[in-house]
Amino acid sequence: MFKKFFSNQFNLLKYLIRWSVIVIPVAIAIGSMVALFLWLLGWAIHYRFGHTWLLYLLPLAGIVIHLLYKWYGQSAERGNNLIIDEIHQPGAGVPKRMAPLILVTTVITHLFGGSAGREGTAVQIGGSLANLFADWFKLDEADKKTVLTAGVAAGFGAVFGTPLTGTIFALEVIAIGRINYTALLPCLIAGLIGDITVSAWGVKHTLYHVDIVDTGQVLYGQHLPVSLILLAKVIIAAAVFGLVSMAFANAVHLVKNVALKWIKVNWLVLVCGGLLIIGLTYLLGRPDYLSLGVEPEYPGAVTIVSAFQHGGSLAFSWLWKLIYTAITLGTGFKGGEVTPLFYIGATLGNTLGELMNAPVGLFAALGFIAVFAGATNTPLACTLMGIELFGGEYALFFAVACITAYFFSGEGGIYPAQRVAHAKLPAGEAAKPKYLHRMLAKYKL
Repeated sequence: MFKKFFSNQFNLLKYLIRWSVIVIPVAIAIGSMVALFLWLLGWAIHYRFGHTWLLYLLPLAGIVIHLLYKWYGQSAERGNNLIIDEIHQPGAGVPKRMAPLILVTTVITHLFGGSAGREGTAVQIGGSLANLFADWFKLDEADKKTVLTAGVAAGFGAVFGTPLTGTIFALEVIAIGRINYTALLPCLIAGLIGDITVSAWGVKHTLYHVDIVDTGQVLYGQHLPVSLILLAKVIIAAAVFGLVSMAFANAVHLVKNVALKWIKVNWLVLVCGGLLIIGLTYLLGRPDYLSLGVEPEYPGAVTIVSAFQHGGSLAFSWLWKLIYTAITLGTGFKGGEVTPLFYIGATLGNTLGELMNAPVGLFAALGFIAVFAGATNTPLACTLMGIELFGGEYALFFAVACITAYFFSGEGGIYPAQRVAHAKLPAGEAAKPKYLHRMLAKYKL
């Protein structure tokens, strides 16, 4: 018995050491490249703030992006979906050029005002470098899947400063309704090391503040730890967050499909996308919906940070950001979807908080994570993100919001390569409304 126990512990120790030796250098490389990317991204955004005329060159920037992928990386065009497919079934591999290409083209997109994010870039950096190290280490197919998953965790954890979220996101995003814990330990190591590496390079992440809210309630003289009224408001808002996340995913796909159907010249698609962004900005008279939307271009601008305060968002800021981002990404500009989803969620949460007489800061935080949860089908990772970014005081509300949004966001998402391991509703539950309809018809109700 003791011999078997010590044998198991020794095998566990060997497993831990082996994957630490493999994953740590991968995560350091990914974290270092993500740090470089974040530094360049910050420079590009602030440079555009001081040179607003750069927006009018966005169509030209689109042509440059098109040519870069045409000449150097057509196989890398599928981005995050290619990495997810490779984790499901390793095949053609992740191109080594993916990391530098996505880094450069994302910086170009933001330098000229495109509305995009940064998560897609970090994940592609992680997948590309992880694939490179897998080839160097001559790993077999199963280990290569694990390293690629760990690369996603390192990239995501590093770019947002959320290592635990990166760990679970990498496991949860692969297939809807199923988490494979085989890569849990390597992903945790990668997420932590990637985040530490970015911090070691001196790159700082944005801090968000949620005002303290009394979430309890007194009912018939008894104190309840959770306010039932507030909880009901959270559920209603979360359903809206889920519907908006579904609208975002559909909008990006719609813009892409319409553009490819009606515009036969590929580079002209990006030119038209750039012209639309310029036209919308001119009509609205404010540049708030360009680029990341984290830092203000001018005092009083609507940003993710401002959305946590009363009056920090306009009623339809979330809708304009959705439109801007759908046009930017749907026409072929590069970047991620997640930071725009944060913006959409936070500003929508601000609006709903004002309408429902609810805590604006808390609802902005709920929207921040719940719209992301619905669009990526990762409610557990997004619940953890709420805890990592905003603290654990509202963990229950974070979970309720993310899970509710997940169910209301439909079966699809922003990643077409994401497979459905288990439907959100069991087959029997999905069939019940049909039975209900037959009963109502029978009794002529």
